[in-house]
Amino acid sequence: MSRTKPTSRFIIFSTLTLLLLFTLSSSVLSSEPVNGDDEDSEGIEELLALDEQADQEEEQQEQGVRSSEAELLTKAQRIVVELNGDNTKRVVEGNEFVLVLGYAPWCPRSAELMPQFAQAATSLKELGSPLLMAKLDADRYPKAASLLQIKGFPTLLLFVNGTSLIYSGGFSAEEIVIWARKKTGVPVTRINSVAEAEGVVKKYHTFAIGFFENFKGPDYEEFVKAAIADNEILFIEVNNIEVAKVLFPDIKATKSFFGIVKSEPERYTAFEGTTFEKDKLLQFLEYNKFPLVTKLTEINSVKVYSSPVKLQVIVFAEEDSFQKLLEPLQDVARKFKSKILFIYIDISDENLAKPFLTLYGIEESKDTVVTAFDNHMSSKFLLELDPTPSNIKDFCSRLLDGTPAPYFKSQPIPDNTDATIQVIVGKTFEDLVLNSPKNVLLEVFTPWCINCETTSKQVEKLAKHFRGSDLVFARFDAAMNEHPKLHVVDYPSLLFYKAGDKTNPIKLSTKSSLKDLAGSINKHLKARDKVTKDEL
Repeated sequence: MSRTKPTSRFIIFSTLTLLLLFTLSSSVLSSEPVNGDDEDSEGIEELLALDEQADQEEEQQEQGVRSSEAELLTKAQRIVVELNGDNTKRVVEGNEFVLVLGYAPWCPRSAELMPQFAQAATSLKELGSPLLMAKLDADRYPKAASLLQIKGFPTLLLFVNGTSLIYSGGFSAEEIVIWARKKTGVPVTRINSVAEAEGVVKKYHTFAIGFFENFKGPDYEEFVKAAIADNEILFIEVNNIEVAKVLFPDIKATKSFFGIVKSEPERYTAFEGTTFEKDKLLQFLEYNKFPLVTKLTEINSVKVYSSPVKLQVIVFAEEDSFQKLLEPLQDVARKFKSKILFIYIDISDENLAKPFLTLYGIEESKDTVVTAFDNHMSSKFLLELDPTPSNIKDFCSRLLDGTPAPYFKSQPIPDNTDATIQVIVGKTFEDLVLNSPKNVLLEVFTPWCINCETTSKQVEKLAKHFRGSDLVFARFDAAMNEHPKLHVVDYPSLLFYKAGDKTNPIKLSTKSSLKDLAGSINKHLKARDKVTKDEL
């Protein structure tokens, strides 16, 4: 947002002040002298001086932030090796560990990942990691990209003595650091002092803590196995209870303890299993690593989609509306923890929100929307009441009970009076097609289908030709409508629903000529007439 410069503001206020003084001086010619004009002027000047000082301090603060960011970027640029057509092979094969970022300057996701990669490079350098960080403009150096087998953007690859390993961690700076350290020989970080523990709490958003009286034994071995297998979370080990309490205040003095710490309202969660087994520890982390409500971004989307919690409630809202709903929503999420994953998507973010909302036929919505996906059944649901906390809570309870019917999108019911070709929508498919006593020829199309227009013209000609017969011509936009008993994957599709047997529609070829289509329809109509006569 632009801001009026202090000098301009001063000129404006000075002009207004002079006009005010001139008016006052004119009005007092016929009255008693007015005292205090000098004091008022001095007061205004003091206020203007304060405004000017505040503006200068704000500008200095902004400059300081920009300077700090620039300093961090410059430092990271010195640390990160710039690969090109000449040095790529030498760098990758000449170092034990190299983490390469393949990017393209025009790629938005590359631009989003770049500062995270740079920050991670700085952190790893400070930690004394043997890992070399490098980046390659794969668009500019396609041969080098081909050598490293970089095929998309952005791509992260770890090379260990020249052999590539696919990156499987998160995409924040913190997650890159954790993954890189685990893969270069530091799966567990040991904390020995209160000061070190306090540093971990300040620095990391999420971490797992293991407390052991001695760093040995079956429980400890399973803990280390879990740390090696996990790709995302920092594993901390301690054997001093006072140090452990800095990390996890409610920890009890036991021989073995495992828990997860997150920087959000549901901060501490303890593992309640009776035995330490690698798979059980990892499962515990998978079900508890997300916040009560996770904001979906391009960076964390893969991690969210791969969650083992397959029942997901997604809230679409403007940022301001969501902030008002967040606290009560967290209370709801707490009640369904580990059973339902709660996700927030900014409804104004078209790249993230629109693909989801299109599935419901409400992609133009600007109001708060609450939906749900059951990835076990591939079913979707929509809260059709006001998105209040109580309604959301009831919606979640019914989802767990399996009581709400899956949602199938539908356009509003159209007026088909005098229509040659009936328009069928999701809400009318049952009545006008499946329950109709007549034969129905249904054209299923999508607006983006290349060949649909040709088929539509054929159907219009056929509808005129068969006018007056016992055949209803109908049209269904599959991009805007759904029905559980209509399964079409190819567009356009022509389905002939025979009167008296609507369960097995006959698929007509859309590549046939108009004459051949008319012949096929006649054949099916005559077959129906023959059956009817035989029955009589």
